[in-house]
Amino acid sequence: MPLRFIAVAFDKNEIRATRYLAEGVQEARVTLRADLGSSVDAGLRSIRSAIRQVWPMDGGITAVGVSTPGVLDYKHGMLRSLTGFPAWVDVPLQDALVESLGVPVFVARAADIAVLGEWRFGVGRGVSDLVYVTMNDTLGAGMIFQDQLFTGGNGIGGEVGKLLVECPLVPPEASAMPLETLLSTETILACARTRLEAGASAALMEELDNNPMALTVEMLCDAARRGDPLAQPLLKDVGACLGMALIHMMYLFDPALFVLDGMVQYAGDVLLSPMRQTLAARTPAVYRNHARIVLAQLGNDVRLWGALALCLAELGL
Repeated sequence: MPLRFIAVAFDKNEIRATRYLAEGVQEARVTLRADLGSSVDAGLRSIRSAIRQVWPMDGGITAVGVSTPGVLDYKHGMLRSLTGFPAWVDVPLQDALVESLGVPVFVARAADIAVLGEWRFGVGRGVSDLVYVTMNDTLGAGMIFQDQLFTGGNGIGGEVGKLLVECPLVPPEASAMPLETLLSTETILACARTRLEAGASAALMEELDNNPMALTVEMLCDAARRGDPLAQPLLKDVGACLGMALIHMMYLFDPALFVLDGMVQYAGDVLLSPMRQTLAARTPAVYRNHARIVLAQLGNDVRLWGALALCLAELGL
């Protein structure tokens, strides 16, 4: 019987599950609405339901890999907290799923899962030391160090988003902000909307029918590419901040490769060019020349591929 795995990726809005063969062939997949807010029990039922819908008729599953948002204790498979869901505190996610499924279950936080996916199946193949950075609702980062997932001494390390940096996006009253807040799409859009209300771009305001809340990341990036007087300098500042973040990570981890994902994929050169300029101006060549910077390859399925990679890594396959 071939080795089969189920990969699960869940967040606040949806649960996705895919059944894979060990070599990465997809056999089945499903997407369900997440039900995390009702209770922990309801959320776990939703996760189990997604898994059962891709479970093979012959019952032959080798292991299940799960990508979870929030703060995770990797060593114990314990979800310590989940922003916006106060009931999800110290949830024994791994043990609960092992008990109900009867097969090995491996759990990791979203950014760790993503770096495993890109390392095993994506743009990071063949690289022993790499850092994956994604800009979405929050900035997340995962690290492979000497061909091993880095999770720290207690299984809760690698939280690069907690680093404090100074950059043009930081409000005057604050000396620094954590990266996970500073380089989140929520913060970037809030900054753009404030500038819109101050009259920074009449053209963009007209495009939004005088409703700054209608602004999206995609619209902001499109406007920057057109040379909009609000969007272009704002994304220049964002790129500079991202550059500073990568400099911090170069000094800490000295990776051979950075893999960038999230907003960076859509923004392209309007964000990447100022990022590279910051790196060129502020990073010693010995670091800068060692670390390649590329865009992620696996798209929206990166966490599903990563959950498969997690199973393979844990089982030594």
